[in-house]
Amino acid sequence: MDLLRSLPIGLYLEQPVTWMHHLDSRVKMFWLTSFLIAPLLANPYCRLGLSSLLILITLSARIPWRVWRQQMGWLLMLACFVFLITAIAPDGMAIDHQVRLPPEPQELTLPQPSDYRYVIWSGKAFTMISLTITRRSIDLAVRISTTLFTLVYSSSLFLLTTAPEEITAGLESLIKPLRRLNVPVTEILLTLTLSLRFIPLVLEEVQNLARSIRTRAINWKKLGLNRSLQIWLMVAEKLLENLLLRAEQIASAMTVRGFTSPNEHKVEWHQLRIRWCDWLALASLLVFWGVRLTWGWKI
Repeated sequence: MDLLRSLPIGLYLEQPVTWMHHLDSRVKMFWLTSFLIAPLLANPYCRLGLSSLLILITLSARIPWRVWRQQMGWLLMLACFVFLITAIAPDGMAIDHQVRLPPEPQELTLPQPSDYRYVIWSGKAFTMISLTITRRSIDLAVRISTTLFTLVYSSSLFLLTTAPEEITAGLESLIKPLRRLNVPVTEILLTLTLSLRFIPLVLEEVQNLARSIRTRAINWKKLGLNRSLQIWLMVAEKLLENLLLRAEQIASAMTVRGFTSPNEHKVEWHQLRIRWCDWLALASLLVFWGVRLTWGWKI
């Protein structure tokens, strides 16, 4: 399962067990929803604060360096790259201002009341490319880069510290009132759990097929485009066939164990318990939203 271990997003960290692992999955879902909603209509300082808060949470949890590098390192580089590209890109305010009044004499010219400048920097890069950084481009760069980092990394951190069974149990507890509307809650959550458990099987099949092609040492340049496409179509067909076979084996295993209907078999995903640390996290969430609603609005 080398391919699964090398993936930087969506992995569950079993060891070491951090303080985030002990939190109830429902509390972590509330925090995740808050991180997804808080950037809306927020000022740049609030967006930077959200990104900094995620980094502080990661450092306080003492997540190992190897996981930190995979989970956050590449995402920080991507966010910085997006920031630089957006900062030097045109800001969409291509308006030329024309003075309506004739210029005043030099002795009657009044000094500017402040040192405000819309254009922060303007010059040429590599002696050929003309670049201009404005206040609006900086605002757009902060908005895009922080939103990208906050949305992706908050979800990744949630999956990193929450087992699939805990996610399923938390969702079942939150959407349980929908059963009054005849919504098949258990069937939906069973499908979600099987999907989460099926992902490693998909990655394993992809890895096995990739290794089988690598061991044959195929010279792709001599094959040409048409024959290369035929080989990849055969690989895709074999992958689909293997996945359907795995799905049939899982269905047969559930049938043999007597799982025919959720109404007849009670599914225990995970035992949920609210502890003192969960109440502390909920209180911190109230403080978080108090600060956000007070000082976090866009100016």
